Amino acid sequence: MFKPEISLLPTNPGVYLYKDEHKKIIYVGKAKNLRKRVSSYFQKDHRISSPKTHFLVSHIADMEVIIVDNEVEALLLENRLIKQHKPKYNINLKDSKTYAYIKITDEKIPKILSTRIVTKKGEYFGPYVDGSLRVHIINFLVSRFKLVTPKTYSSQSQLYFHLGLSPAPTPKEIKLQEYLDNVQRAKEFLRGKGHSELRKILLKEMKEASGNLRFELALEKKKELKLLEGIEGKQKVDLLKNYDQDILAFLKDEKKKKALLVVFHIKKGVISGKEDFRFNLEENLLQDFLKSYYGTHIIPKEILLNEACWEDEAEKEVLEEYLSRLGKFKVKLSLPQKGEKKGLVQIALKNAELQFGDNDVLLELQKNLSLPRVPRVIECFDMSNLSYDYLVGGMTRFVEGKEDKAGYRKFEIKSFKGKNDDFAAMKETVFRRYKRLKEEAKDFPDLILIDGGKGQLGAALSALKDLGLEESIPLASLAKKEEEIFLPGKEDSLHFDKNSQMMLLLRKIRDSVHTFVVAYNRKKREMRMREEKKS
Repeated sequence: MFKPEISLLPTNPGVYLYKDEHKKIIYVGKAKNLRKRVSSYFQKDHRISSPKTHFLVSHIADMEVIIVDNEVEALLLENRLIKQHKPKYNINLKDSKTYAYIKITDEKIPKILSTRIVTKKGEYFGPYVDGSLRVHIINFLVSRFKLVTPKTYSSQSQLYFHLGLSPAPTPKEIKLQEYLDNVQRAKEFLRGKGHSELRKILLKEMKEASGNLRFELALEKKKELKLLEGIEGKQKVDLLKNYDQDILAFLKDEKKKKALLVVFHIKKGVISGKEDFRFNLEENLLQDFLKSYYGTHIIPKEILLNEACWEDEAEKEVLEEYLSRLGKFKVKLSLPQKGEKKGLVQIALKNAELQFGDNDVLLELQKNLSLPRVPRVIECFDMSNLSYDYLVGGMTRFVEGKEDKAGYRKFEIKSFKGKNDDFAAMKETVFRRYKRLKEEAKDFPDLILIDGGKGQLGAALSALKDLGLEESIPLASLAKKEEEIFLPGKEDSLHFDKNSQMMLLLRKIRDSVHTFVVAYNRKKREMRMREEKKS
């Protein structure tokens, strides 16, 4: 059963995603403390207290976490991801109707209102998890800026005007430009701007009201100050927009000469997913990645970065023109220094920092085996022969040092029967695997690992030579007895500390394929025995 390294999980608020063996998201949850929440799934016996949780845990094969700044952001991100992925073990949420927004219409005399339906008309702010907070904010803006609501002029009564809640007794008497200026101030307020200035004004008004013994008014100002605090804690994960963004969080370690790039995808203002890329640190890496990545991926209208990949404004304009031509619309590169965009970049950086450095073992493997690239994808082969009639092959796949069970493959030996020939079986299995990948133009692994010694390694190499791939895919074998590594063209084997992180990983990969192929062999034998009993 899968069990995460609890001690490595962050204590930040955020969202956790549980995945099955096919990498499909089966559950999305939020947490105030990710480490504490995730650990609760794997430390308790849920069979009695919660059969559903026990069943969920039994199907978890992998997980991912995304950290945010606070619980409200976690709740909103959880909501969005559940709607997007519709995980099997989450309660279904009705799309676009869970939380409401504050809307300012685009009429001649704009109105402010609350809505759960988002259209192309008007401007939206939110969504707001706390319904009472949303109502209080609207009331505050109506009181402060005399904004019109759908009810303000719904009757002939001038009550709203006499209560100080409308800009004029009737719509015809509204001073339009003055009112539109107030509408703009309200929008700026909802975007989080001008809060510090307004706080000073409210504090002054509260003190004056208290000094004049107008305690009810002073209390009202105090409530408005609390509202400000609530709005300032507004989520960065759900800032409604009508365009898409990507965030490129770039981290580098000059000493170890390695780099990590995390791409966050923001769809209409909502974090919808992320991708991680690891590299050896090279000059112009960020710019090269930008040009290469968006040559084959969907281009958003805006790309936010945490550091510049251009020398000057002229070079930046060239990059923007390149991306704009690819996307067939104007694309903007941005290096935000403040505001909500800076907040989004900070979220991406926090998540990138969690992952940076956790795959040093792959760099160590690349260095020790003299591999041409970091072995992010490793495929491992083994044969199992319980008798002449039960010779089968198996392959397991690891991505970024973790099992990719959806990539596991079984092979029934077809080229011969009735004899025990591990070498011939290995050659057939390796040949079939990469012949298919070659024909389908799919990516090859960064390293092929063979369970065995020189003989098994030679058989695998022969298969690659027949396919003309001996120079394309690095190959190595790991022999059990001395845990020694053999490489093509090297007479002597390589020996490393058996308890090093690199060797622990290689043994984990080797042991995974051994267990997998033996289980497959046993299953085939049991099926054959049942068939023989029936006959």
